[in-house]
Amino acid sequence: MTRTSTTPANILVIMADQLSPQFCGTYGHPLVKTPHMDELASRGMRFDAAYCNSPLCAPSRFSFMSGQLVSRIAGYDNGAEFKASIPTFAHGLRQLGYRTCLSGKMHFVGPDQLHGFEERLTTDIYPADHAWTPDWEAADERIDKWYHNMDTVREAGVAMTTFQIEYDEETAFFARRRLLEYAINNTQPFAMVASFIHPHDPYVARPEWWDLYNHDAIDLPQIPLTEDPHTRRLRVGIKADTDEVTEAQIRNARHAYYANVSYFDSKVGELIRTLKEAELYDNTLIVVTADHGDMLGERGLWYKMNFFEHSARVPMIISGPGVQQGTSAEPVSLVDLFPTFIAPENTAASGTPAVDYTLDGQSLWPLLQGQQPESFNGEVYGEYCAECASHPILMIRRNQYKYIHCDADPAQLFDIDTDPAELNNLAGDPRYTDIESEFAAEVAARWNSEQIRRDVLATQKQRQAVHLAMQEGALTSWDYQPKRDASQEFVRNHFDWIELAEKARFPRV
Repeated sequence: MTRTSTTPANILVIMADQLSPQFCGTYGHPLVKTPHMDELASRGMRFDAAYCNSPLCAPSRFSFMSGQLVSRIAGYDNGAEFKASIPTFAHGLRQLGYRTCLSGKMHFVGPDQLHGFEERLTTDIYPADHAWTPDWEAADERIDKWYHNMDTVREAGVAMTTFQIEYDEETAFFARRRLLEYAINNTQPFAMVASFIHPHDPYVARPEWWDLYNHDAIDLPQIPLTEDPHTRRLRVGIKADTDEVTEAQIRNARHAYYANVSYFDSKVGELIRTLKEAELYDNTLIVVTADHGDMLGERGLWYKMNFFEHSARVPMIISGPGVQQGTSAEPVSLVDLFPTFIAPENTAASGTPAVDYTLDGQSLWPLLQGQQPESFNGEVYGEYCAECASHPILMIRRNQYKYIHCDADPAQLFDIDTDPAELNNLAGDPRYTDIESEFAAEVAARWNSEQIRRDVLATQKQRQAVHLAMQEGALTSWDYQPKRDASQEFVRNHFDWIELAEKARFPRV
């Protein structure tokens, strides 16, 4: 699949929420059906060690958009503001002549709800204010109003509709319509992010997706409960320590999750079909990924908020012009996508954007073009500074090793190659003293954990004060209101409907 050096590739990012690659057929799960992701992987590059940089919705997306770790941008949690002054890949691509568009979720918090996108086609599914700010000064107190509990496991099952289904249907419809309009108006290059909420809990699926699976064949969690301090905190936080769930409820939740993975995959297929119908497929770089994973009962945990593999790893499949077919075991992460998008290999730009961006990632093009690993420095850095913690939790993944540090907890060191379930903590093992010491020294040199904690606490107090004040008096909402002008839609009396019919048809007669 080749293109000329003067033709920039379009970009379509299709993003899931809370999708673990371990629960995708594309990554080898024996039950879960993901045929459209399979198709993309068969013609592109599948990354087998891709990670988020913060295993929680908003912080992960802030890193994804900015190419920076959350400690650089104070994007610590789901109530943290994503500041308008922080450049994103949407800004960078606009500088290179791209039309930029967002359909669906991005969990922007704050009054800027665009962050470089020229347009948003939908509102967001989650609130844009500071209500979801945790309190590290009361880290042991469970959050009730907006926080996870075990009800979503106990109540898993089938429904005709949910707010999440309605949202994703709208996200897909508007994205498909805009892609066809790009074709009608010959609008290229474009960069679109279509971001879905599934398979995020609640674990509720429509019957046609539920019925794809034999309920009795649904596998149960395999990794036993562990007793490290952060796991204990998370179990308290989601009430898994007191609210027991039955094997039948766990199977229901996993069944619904698998069904919703297939539902998300169907949306991937709809967008790919639209690209093909619009004659845009051959010149579009397609990325399928997610903001983080889901423990789904493994280790006695649900949801995310930790750096174990099921929570921190994400699918990453990239296909399109210039991308060789294959798989890569190199550790990569979401912050690598910004430099990949603006690299000359993708944009065919005569230069780079005028702004000298501060980026924590690196371009994936050496790997996408099948070059040897020596040309790419595979490593991942992660930070978790949100609920169920009181101190920053920091992660480094390099080669086969993952190292996790928190000032309040014992260190963790895992060899992912030989111990993919992360059952054997090598920290403190004399045979790994040198490796552990090198990681510990790197953490101390890279991060000032005490200063990050002070910053987290300070921003939490600021946001809590702002949120309390905004509850009084007239409501000023930051939630995005999509712009629509009915006087300019479909057939109206101030233009010729025959001309409209010609202009709105693709291919044209």
